[in-house]
Amino acid sequence: MVTRRPPESESTERNAPSVEAAFQAAPAEMVAEILDGELYLSPRPARPHANVASRLGMVIGTPFMLGRGGPGGWVILDEPELHLGPRPDKIVPDLAGWRRERLPDAVGGDAAPAHYDLVPDWACEVLSDRTRSRDKGQKMRIYTREGVRHLWHVDPVARTLDIFRLAEGQWLSVQSFSGEARVRAEPFDAIELELALVWSR
Repeated sequence: MVTRRPPESESTERNAPSVEAAFQAAPAEMVAEILDGELYLSPRPARPHANVASRLGMVIGTPFMLGRGGPGGWVILDEPELHLGPRPDKIVPDLAGWRRERLPDAVGGDAAPAHYDLVPDWACEVLSDRTRSRDKGQKMRIYTREGVRHLWHVDPVARTLDIFRLAEGQWLSVQSFSGEARVRAEPFDAIELELALVWSR
């Protein structure tokens, strides 16, 4: 579902009040995002999507967030709400990561908002038929604008992992992996990632 901003509200400064109101009123069972001033409501991920996102979070989070079998030094979150840019764009990546020195307290105090406005160092989008065009279009452009350094696209059906690095304002395709290999995928290339664990049912 897409709610477009009214024609009279073409400002690049803020989202239209009607779009913000619709975002706030979105049903809890939907994923709500505002991209380029337009509201998108998507159903919760289907099983292949949810399974891969959950497994990938565990495979990366254990060594890089918890420091078990890896270097630690990261905050890895599932489906954080990000508020980025002047409108702001309100994005929900499947996974996002910040280097710990940039986000020493991921929880914050009692007054901390539910969202994060600190640009992540890494974002991961799990591709599906419903979200593929946004993940590869608007979201990539917003991540470019905001300076996200690393981006992964994971296809749970094709079993592929595509790695991108931001270089001089453009996405550089660094590596593409498929199947069940053990791979080193930046920025988490300090250890081998077992793709078989990610695709497992």
